Amino acid sequence: MFRDAWLVAAKDLRIELRSRIGINQIAPFALLVLLLFAFALDPDSGVLDRATPGLFWLAVLFSALLAIQRAFAIEAADGNRDALRLSGLDPAGIYLGKMAAIFTQLAVLEVLLGIGVLVLYSSHGTGWILMFATCVAATAGIASAGTLYGVVAAGLRVRETLLPLLLLPVLSPVLIGSVRAFEAARNGNPGEGWPWVGLLAVFAFAYTIFGAFGFGPLLEES
Repeated sequence: MFRDAWLVAAKDLRIELRSRIGINQIAPFALLVLLLFAFALDPDSGVLDRATPGLFWLAVLFSALLAIQRAFAIEAADGNRDALRLSGLDPAGIYLGKMAAIFTQLAVLEVLLGIGVLVLYSSHGTGWILMFATCVAATAGIASAGTLYGVVAAGLRVRETLLPLLLLPVLSPVLIGSVRAFEAARNGNPGEGWPWVGLLAVFAFAYTIFGAFGFGPLLEES
């Protein structure tokens, strides 16, 4: 299973490196979202600084939708999805590989967004360990749920519009938990943020287990 996961993750990441879709489209989109938020909120009023955690994770979620759609769009061309079904790869391995590739892309994106927040919002933080743990747990949750719902929407004609409707309500606990944890870190109260990190970890673990068992039948149906 883990060998198959490595093969799928490496394949997807090689495709992204060669196509540069993430660099040329998804990353600029995420930075543009941050820039629009900066224009919409008055930085002198202090609202922008207080809203920074929420704006950061909203930009991550919006960009994650593009990354997830892209991860399954590459399988739709030239009958690649049928080839993937007939490849003999473990469905759980395919799921974990897709999840790992999306996780890696989002992790790189979050680094870029973090730099953008520092430059555009002049934001600051103190609980870096808590922020790092939050990013890992939240990104794992987004990638695990996104991979599962991505294959559900992949076989539908309206997948571009259906995926946000399916996924965003499911990811609301991730948005709430990550924002609360970031706020605790920025306010110097890490003790209030770690329970939220625990919630994010449980969410990611639950969806990873569910996806590992349910991805195969969903792939066949798609």
